[in-house]
Amino acid sequence: MIQKFKNYLSKEVSIAPLSVFRILFGFMMLASIIRFWLNGWIQKLYIEPKFFFSYYGFEWIKPMGEYTYLIFIICGIAALGIALGFKYRFSAILFFLSFTYIELMDKTTYLNHYYFISLMSFLMIFLPAGKYFSLDTYLKPQQGNNKVPQWTIFSVKLMLSIVYFYAGLAKLNSDWLFNAMPLKIWLPANSEMPIIGSLFFQEWFLYFMSWAGAIYDLSIPFLLFNRRTRLLGFFFVVIFHVFTRMLFNIGMFPYIMICSTLIFFSAKYHQKVIDFLRNLLNKIFSVKRKEYVYNSSYNYPKWARKPLYAMFILFFAIQIVFPFRYLLYPGELFWTEEGFRFSWRVMLMEKAGYTSFTIKDSKTGKQDRVEAREYLTPFQEKQMAFQPDFILEFAHFLAEEYKKKGYIEPQVYAESYVALNGRGSKQYIDPTVDLTQIKESFLPKTFILPFEYEIKGL
Repeated sequence: MIQKFKNYLSKEVSIAPLSVFRILFGFMMLASIIRFWLNGWIQKLYIEPKFFFSYYGFEWIKPMGEYTYLIFIICGIAALGIALGFKYRFSAILFFLSFTYIELMDKTTYLNHYYFISLMSFLMIFLPAGKYFSLDTYLKPQQGNNKVPQWTIFSVKLMLSIVYFYAGLAKLNSDWLFNAMPLKIWLPANSEMPIIGSLFFQEWFLYFMSWAGAIYDLSIPFLLFNRRTRLLGFFFVVIFHVFTRMLFNIGMFPYIMICSTLIFFSAKYHQKVIDFLRNLLNKIFSVKRKEYVYNSSYNYPKWARKPLYAMFILFFAIQIVFPFRYLLYPGELFWTEEGFRFSWRVMLMEKAGYTSFTIKDSKTGKQDRVEAREYLTPFQEKQMAFQPDFILEFAHFLAEEYKKKGYIEPQVYAESYVALNGRGSKQYIDPTVDLTQIKESFLPKTFILPFEYEIKGL
């Protein structure tokens, strides 16, 4: 069995699916950068705020004022380089670094699909996606190849499958399946939608959507891998993502996933796409293609093969295990959110809160009450109010601010109330704990008050 799998991965196959994926990925990323710029989000999210929330271990990554625009320019140029296959390896490295830097500048903007893009762009650095139908091979045809080891294409499929399957596993919880939460909260807000809007008040329909969502995520990788069910699977992909795009403001993610899953289709299909694009370019630009017969397979240098295979195995081992790190923490995951991020838990909860802070000077007895809106944007304040690592980081920031105001030994206490998936608001942070005495780490956050309910499942 293991040998068969090895033979499957090492088999030489057409490079066409990898080339089409490269083109779609690059142009989708370029469109995302342009969209972000035109909507004014660079200014709103990375220049206007006075304070930025950092990821643990990456506190040194911050926006750079007006120069932040330069990072987005570099990222957009790199995305175009990927799409065109120009200086492909360099473009892939540059895109991965610039996009990941953008992602890490402020934790407030975390989204699962940003994480997915960082992971996928990292993989693409090591894939020979620029070896066919690219500017690199147009300029140097002798360096082109029309075949690659199958594992290079399989790695992209596997990454997509992990995203879907783990999103399905995350839905196997009692709130989602047996309480239809948080869809009971979200869907009625879209009742004005034509034709089906009235169904959003029907309880049976809300449960149907919850179960259908879980079944979809769990089954879609198997449907796409199987040649006989691939068209059906892709049909579901399109319907699901178009529908969710209509219901929720989730940006480019639906289009990214629709385009990405095309890689599951046969090499013949992708070759037809390339031939169509080649003919179109020839007509538009009157470019005569250099005649060169690609009849060779791309082979990694012998010295790089073992380290590369080890890196890929380690990469996917981490992707498979890392989402389960929440098992190392006590308490309810949705409440504490310890181990929640980077685990493909997509739109699983409706969580809202209110958090204010009291600053006390243990030396002088001075005291002040602080509202987060004095330092944070409305978006930052909303995210901070129900996420414990945000609350802790902001408390340390306030301590430093009040030292500047003359406080000798500032202590910071949080008054926080949070509501989860339609339940009543409950006190969230222990109000007797001086948060300045707690340092951020991977250890459990004991200042979070216990959750009174049990949400069963994965």
